[in-house]
Amino acid sequence: MKRTLITLALALTAAAPAMADLALAKSKNCMACHAVDKKLVGPAFKDVAAKYASQKDATEKLAAKIIKGGGGVWGPVPMPANAAVSEADAKTLAAWVLAQK
Repeated sequence: MKRTLITLALALTAAAPAMADLALAKSKNCMACHAVDKKLVGPAFKDVAAKYASQKDATEKLAAKIIKGGGGVWGPVPMPANAAVSEADAKTLAAWVLAQK
């Protein structure tokens, strides 16, 4: 029983950052246009992660796009700027998006 509880605690600890960043994405309205695994208005986060996987500066690029917005990369619908997202939160969100597989 004790071993099961320890295993469960470790699993929950490992999952906590992923859940926290999903919560951040929800709180910043990212999920209004995006989903983790399917295209909505914008691309699925898994598709974004795959597209930027080989780019060393992907976190910084995506963080800037989260704050400033952008367009033309995923089709005709532009991503609006979200200036209310801090640079730190944008980097956290970008790193989380890039971790989706």
